[in-house]
Formats: sequence, C-alpha cells, structure tokens
Amino acid sequence: MIRITQLKLRPGEPEEMLAHSIRKLLHLKEQEEFSYEVLRRSIDARKKPDLFETYTVQVDLKKKQTEKRILHAGIRNVSAYAPVRYRYAETDGKASPSPKIFSDVPKEAVNNPERPLIIGTGPAGLFCGLLLARQGMRPILIERGQRAAQRSQSVLQFWDTGALNPESNVQFGEGGAGTFSDGKLNTGVKDPEGRIRFILETFVQAGAHPDILCDAKPHVGTDVLKKVIACLTDEICSRGGEVFFETRMDQMEQTSEGMWKVGCSQVLREAAGTGNREMLWFTTRHLVLAIGHSARDTFAMLHRSGICMKPKAFAVGVRIQHPQSLVDRALYGISGGNSLPAASYKLTHRLEGGRGVYSFCMCPGGYVVNASSEEGGLAVNGMSNHDRASNSANSAIVVTVSPEEIAAYENHTGDIPALIGMEFQRHLERAAFEAGNGAIPVQRFGDYARRFGDCAKIRLPDYEPKILGRWTLSPIRRIFPEFIASGIEEGILAWERQIEGFSSEDALLCAAESRTSSPVRILREADYQAPGHRNLYPCGEGAGYAGGITSAAVDGLKVAEQILKTCVRP
Repeated sequence: MIRITQLKLRPGEPEEMLAHSIRKLLHLKEQEEFSYEVLRRSIDARKKPDLFETYTVQVDLKKKQTEKRILHAGIRNVSAYAPVRYRYAETDGKASPSPKIFSDVPKEAVNNPERPLIIGTGPAGLFCGLLLARQGMRPILIERGQRAAQRSQSVLQFWDTGALNPESNVQFGEGGAGTFSDGKLNTGVKDPEGRIRFILETFVQAGAHPDILCDAKPHVGTDVLKKVIACLTDEICSRGGEVFFETRMDQMEQTSEGMWKVGCSQVLREAAGTGNREMLWFTTRHLVLAIGHSARDTFAMLHRSGICMKPKAFAVGVRIQHPQSLVDRALYGISGGNSLPAASYKLTHRLEGGRGVYSFCMCPGGYVVNASSEEGGLAVNGMSNHDRASNSANSAIVVTVSPEEIAAYENHTGDIPALIGMEFQRHLERAAFEAGNGAIPVQRFGDYARRFGDCAKIRLPDYEPKILGRWTLSPIRRIFPEFIASGIEEGILAWERQIEGFSSEDALLCAAESRTSSPVRILREADYQAPGHRNLYPCGEGAGYAGGITSAAVDGLKVAEQILKTCVRP
C-alpha cells in the first residue's frame, strides 16, 4: 500500500472527489484500478477564511508493479505504507448470544482465583476486561455506580432537583467519568503497536460513528457514548465475564499464598433506596485497580492498607463559556455551518515563575454540567452530544498546582501527605458549594476581573447560559487562592490575541473545575504491578497513568497484556 498526505477539498465538496485527486496525483490511467481509505481528516484554517479539509489516505493498487513504479517516481507526499494491526485484535473465545449481568453466580465461580478482578468500569477497566474476556479469561468487574441507563436517570434527577446519589453520578457508574463528557478520543499517546486503532474500531463496532476512525479530533458525544459503553459491557459478559453494578470495593488484603481477598458491599436490590448493602467476597490472583480519579474513599482505603502512592501535580480552575459563533468566527474567519464542524481550541500560557495555565477538555456545542460526587461539594465539567448543537462553547481554564505549592499554601511542614491534593480539591469544591448554596456559582469575566464581591453588582451575560444543573450568580474569585484566581485572569486576557472576544465582559465563568486529573499516583513498576504487592495492577487515570478516554483505554490494554503473560487460563 501507499500513503498520500495533504490531499485537499473545499468544505462541502463531496469526499468522492478524492478519487479524482488520487488518480491525478499518481498519474494513473483509467484502466489502473485502486481503492482507498481515509486515515485522517482535519480542517486547515491557517489562511482563514480560505479553508480546506485536508486528508491523509491509504491507497491499495490492484497491481503491485504499479505501486513500485509510483514509489520509485518520488512523488511529493506519497510514501510506502504498512498498516499496523494490534496483535490481540483477534479473539480466542466465542460470545454467548445471551449475556448475563448481575447473574446469580455460584460461589465457586466467583472465588475462582484465576479469574482477574477489575475494580471500575471506566475506559481503563472496560478495555482491560474486554481484552481479557476476548482471550477467554472470564474477568469479573466491580462498579460502584449504576448501568448507563439507570445512571442517566440519577444524573438527570440530580441536575433537576439537586438530590445527589453519591454512588452513581457524573463521576461514578458504567463508563466512568468520561461517559458524561464530550467523548473526545484524541490523545498524544504514541501508538506503534496499533492499540489506539483497535480502540477506535471497537467503539465503531459498538455503535460509534465511523468518522472517529479518521477525524483528527474524534469525539463520540455523551448521547452515543452511553450506548457504546453498554455494548462493551454486554460483550464482556457474553464472553463469560461478569459485571457487578452498585457494588463498591471496601476492603482488600493479600493472603500468605499471594492471592487477593477483596470485600465489596453491594446494594440490596430488594431494598433499593434504603442504603442497605450486603458484603460479597472475591478471591483472585490478579487484582486491577481502575478506580478513576474521583474515588476518594477508595484512595483513603488503599493508603490505610499500605499501598504505595504519592501526591502528584494536577490543575484546578473554572469553566468558561462563550457563544459557539464567537469561537467559529475567530478560528474559521467565518461563522460555522456550511458543513464546518463546531470549532474547538486548545490554549496555553506561561505565568510568571513558570506555572502554566491552559484550556482543558474543550466542548464545542456543549454544556457546563454539575459533576459533583460528594455531598457538600460542587465540581463542574463539560459535556456535549454527538451533534454538538447547543450553540455554546465551553472549556476548563485551569492553573497547574503542585503538592509543594499546596503544602506551602496550607503552611504544612514535614513530609507532604499522599492525599494532600485530594483534600485541596475537596476544599475548593466545598467553597464552590457554599458560594452557590448548592447550585453552580457563575460570574461574568468582566465582574470577576473587577473583583466584584457583591452579588447585587453581578449580572447575566447577554446570551443564554447552557448549563445542566441548578446555577446562580455568585462572586467566584474568593473560592480560589489568589495565585490561582489571578492565573485564571491572566490566561484569559492573554488568549484575547488568539480568539477575539475570549476575554469579553460576557464570557461566563463557572466554578469549580477541580477534577482535571488524579491528585495521586499509585506507584507501579515496569511490569505494571505495585511495588511490594504482586499481582496488584494500578491502572488508568485514577492511578495517575492516563489523561482521557483513549489513553486510559490504552493503559487498560497494557495491564491486560501483562496479566495474559503470567496467568493460568480458568
């Protein structure tokens, strides 16, 4: 095969015109047959408003002699291409047509130590479980939250009434925190072994739009992602795995034989809504901790159990919201539409002293959402559906914070506690909760920059905020230490040079964006196992080894591969 880069079409031109461009570039005669596949597609707006859609394609020529002639000709942007296929892309076992979830499993099956036990069904846990299931390992997955459909009902009720389910919310449940997000799949992870392509293809097989296979910035959208995630869970169960929802890991210990004994409390279905739980015990040789970045009670339990972890840097700040038309005009030079996708941005700025402020998890055509998971605390996130049609753009604007800076701010002396960052997040979320009396506190950037602390002086922007969950006008600068508050302001002002109107009076800030990444790293060695605790695998974003859906899924695959090297098939 050969690869061609920098093929260009005008926005709105049919993709079928690529075939004509390929034939012309390669000097192919009418009788010389070929097929092609789009590998990558992006918008080139460097000379806005003169825009192009830029394509990279792989071309399969029917005659190898023709391919050799073309490569020998040295045509610009044309090169040999050999696609990489993930070595575990093929499955070992057959799927059952009737997957069982929450099945009544005999105790001897639950306690079969050769069945890996995975804590969490975010991207890391799901893809770890999916690979193990496809290889006949019959994994067991534990998820404290609900299935996606039930979870959606709990989240909608919370946004409508403020009644939080601490065990099943935007952070906890099938698919993890990424389920209620933009569903972005782009990542900076290098992929010489084909894992990312495998992940994207798996999403498509489960119902995601095929465009994610070639878009430079692929996204699924919350509305589609909920269905996709459920399909992945069903496949795991159809291949002999099991998933226990509304089941929380509360205890763990390693036996003298090297096995892991794990105690999990499960909501009693016949007593739903009462808070009553029963204890389930699992014994396993391989225990995977894919717990997500918000499982604070689990972090505390692991720390008490002697699992090695350390604090790590993360970032906190606000969500900023603009009309999508403002972003489209700035980045395209014209308004959106005309087959153009809602424009997105990625911004960085270096503050004095070296600290960074940057945009994170930008959601074109999306919503700001209440993403809280603890009573008395308030965290926000961004979310969008597949069509990105809300006419509003939002992004986190966050300032990096190190454990050392938090310790200095809190006048802490001595060794820095492993969970200091987690408690700092809690501090900000409680301040945000108090500022809005339980609703999301919002404030125009103009009022924020003028340090208005009087609610009577704060007013709404001249457009309708797109926020899911109760919200209220409130001075939010006081939520943050001044080194964070001023960093947010400086970054927003600096980016006016790149996006006209970014620092406008009416840019709306929502607080607090505190869950950008895990505040801890659960240590592991080169074989992915925790030091001093064999067969314990910290995994994914919560353990500090990923930053987004795709990178977490990649980490889950790597952990599964390591287990497959050492396991005995059940």
